[in-house]
Formats: sequence, structure tokens, C-alpha cells
Amino acid sequence: MPITLTMPALSPTMEEGALNKWLVKEGDEVRAGDIIAEIETDKATMEFEAVDEGRIGKLLVGEGEEGIPVNTPIAVMLEEGEDADALSGYTPEEGNAKPGAGEADAPPPSQGSDDTAHDQDPGPEEEPQKKSKSASDKKSAGKTATTNRTKSRSSVKREDGGRIFASPLARRIAAQNDLDLALLDGTGPNGRIVKRDVEAALESGVAEKPQEAKSAPAEKAEGKAAAAPLPFAEGSYEEIKHTPMRKTIARRITQSKQTIPHFYLTIDCALDALLALRRDLNDRAARDQEKPAYKLSVNDFIVRASALALRRTPDANASWTDSVMLRHKHADIGVAVAIDGGLITPIIRSAETKGLAEISNEMRDLAGRARERKLKPEEYEGGTFSISNLGMYGISEFSAVINPPHSMILAIGAAEQQPVVKDGAVAVATIMRCTLSCDHRVVDGALGAEFLNVFKGFIEDPVTMLL
Repeated sequence: MPITLTMPALSPTMEEGALNKWLVKEGDEVRAGDIIAEIETDKATMEFEAVDEGRIGKLLVGEGEEGIPVNTPIAVMLEEGEDADALSGYTPEEGNAKPGAGEADAPPPSQGSDDTAHDQDPGPEEEPQKKSKSASDKKSAGKTATTNRTKSRSSVKREDGGRIFASPLARRIAAQNDLDLALLDGTGPNGRIVKRDVEAALESGVAEKPQEAKSAPAEKAEGKAAAAPLPFAEGSYEEIKHTPMRKTIARRITQSKQTIPHFYLTIDCALDALLALRRDLNDRAARDQEKPAYKLSVNDFIVRASALALRRTPDANASWTDSVMLRHKHADIGVAVAIDGGLITPIIRSAETKGLAEISNEMRDLAGRARERKLKPEEYEGGTFSISNLGMYGISEFSAVINPPHSMILAIGAAEQQPVVKDGAVAVATIMRCTLSCDHRVVDGALGAEFLNVFKGFIEDPVTMLL
């Protein structure tokens, strides 16, 4: 039987991807582990590996196609001994779907139940028994948790004005009860709407979709906003399609500002001692070795100081969940890196255990691969704390938005020479202004201030970072 290859979930947060390039063509033989395509996620371009042996029977998605929901069929592979005739009458979304290697650990969809795998009409003797199921059982079944992958298959397609994936029985029941399937999220295999979803919707009293809402997919399909007309003259602007990265940034930033109660603390740090130490250490590396083993930046010191400050204030190194507080055992520091079309935050894991040279070399490698979109998901997902440095752009001070699930992010401004008072006399010092954004659910004002004061101590007396 032919095997359906679907858009893989190459990271836990991936909901859709773009097929950048096919590395095989129809008729090619492939083995398990062969790279068959390059797929662009919201953060990186990754390789798609085959998990079965066979021959490519049909490519369902063209190169360059974007916004393909996870679990959408993208190709069909023929098993050994099969030829093109096996594709006759074969429907990919109902076939033997196989995920990519990137989602091999994901739980398989349920198989063999009366309303998921086949969803056939029940026989005369079977129907009364099913109808006797209590309303609570139906409601419970209808509320079965839907994973990101299945939800993207059922809802994103609808938002784009495409096909609604539903079983024939679910469609028939919905039609008999004048129920709009576009209102439902599927809980069947690959996000299909099945009988139990329709029954649960009818039980809970879901109304027919309003007329104005029904027109939204058509408007979106035409590339027009569903909201009020734009206040710009026709032809005075250029429409630029949202990239997967831009949509992800918009979603996560909106989530952050809507759900996290931010407050901000600002402190000034004198950098003169740090700049002198940095210059001395870099000169030693250049003098003692033909090819310097490192080249320290101010940001490397900031990463190290942040990690050590988190170790000194462990209550601040935490994340909020609705049930418990997660206090992290290590300081995994994410550093925002600007790339074409957005930004990404590669992570220095267990930064409190690493010296300045190791942090510097690791950060240089991560930033370089980030700009090439070659990072692996484990290199930019998670983390316990973030740093955003706009000082190199001449920005004196700013407030950054917390990156969930972090509880703090440190915004670094430019190092500027300013007049200060030392021992009763005016002197010139290099000052760097730092603003800490805190999640008030996790970090109170006193705790945030304690963290900043410890951080300031390391920055202004940098030799203590070497101990």
C-alpha cells in the first residue's frame, strides 16, 4: 500500500512550514535516513529525512510553497513491488500517513475506533448502543485535547479558505443538523473532524456561523483584510506577505503582553574596569598565540555576569506555570540575534559553568549559524533568561518584551561616556544603562532589584567573574 509522507513537525512549536526544495524527484528510490527535502520552519531551514524505504510515487507539493500545516500530505511513496497503478484511487489523507523523522517521537493518532480511523455508518444493531452513550461521555470525548499538529491541520486550512478535513459520516450528521464544520476543531487522525466532534458540538449547542464570519475565508483567500478598509490610497503601498518567522514573532509577542504582567527596573553600570580587562585579555590572546583562541566582546561579559547573578539569586531563575513554579537548576541564557526578517534567540546552556572564552566561542558559532538559519531546535528553544543588546545601534535605553516561558529579559543600552561624581569630584565614566523586564507573577520588585545589584557588582568589578 502506498505511504503518505506528511509535513513533519520539526520542532515542538512548529505549526506550519514551507517546502523550500525537493532533493528527490518522482521515480527516485529512497532509503530510511535519506534527505528528501529542505523545509523552512519559523526559525530555521531543516532537512527532512525519509523514515521508510521505497520509491517516490508522486510529489503533492511544489517547491517554494509556504504555509503548509503540519501533517498535510506532501508526497506519496510506493513500497517495494508497487508501481504507479497503486496510486489509482488512492487518497493521500486517508492513506497510511507517515510523519517525518523530526516527529517520530510524537504519539500516533488513535486507530480502529468507530469514529476516528474509519468513521463508518453504524449497523442497525450498533446504532442504539451508541445512542445510549451519556451526554457527559459525549462531551468528554468532544473535549479531547487537540495537539498543535492536529489543530493546525483542521483550523489553518479553514482560515486560508481551503478544504475542511472531515469524515463522510461527520459531514452527513453536520448537514442534517445545519451545523457549520468550519466552527469545529478535529480530534481524529491528522486533525480530521469525526463523528464525536460533531456530536459534542451539537450537545454543547454550537450555533451556526454568522453570515459575516462565513465570508472571512473568501476575503482572506483573496488577500484582503477582513477588517475595515485601510486608510491608504490605492496604489500607495506594497503588500508584503508575512513570513512564518514574522507570524510566529507576532503571535508570541502578543501572547507575552496579554498574559505576562510586566514591570521594569533600570540600573546604570560603570564599564571602565570591564573594558580595560577585556582589552588586556584580548591582547594576551593575540600576543601568545598565532591564531587567538578567543576574542571577547562586552556581550560575553554580560552573559557571564547574568548567569552568575542568577546563581546568586536562584528565586529569580524561575518560570511560571498555572500549577507550580519551576525553579531552574542552571542558567540557560538566550541572546537575541537579529537575522533577515526577524530575530532568533540562541541559548548558552549552563552558562554559569562556562568561562568567558568558552561563552565567546560558543556565542560566535551560534550567532553565525543563526544568520544562516542552520540552528537546531534545541539550540534556540527553552532557556531560562534572555538578553537583548541594542547598544551597538546607539540606543541608550529601552524596555524588552519577555520571551515566554522566561520570567525576565535584560535590555542593554549603549556604553556612553558621562560625567559622574567620584569622591566629591566630577569625573568621566563609561556608563551602560540596563533595564530588566520582570514577570510580576514570578519576580517581585525586591527580587528583581537584588538580581540587578548582583549583576552590577560583577560588571563593575569584572575580576570577580574570573574566580
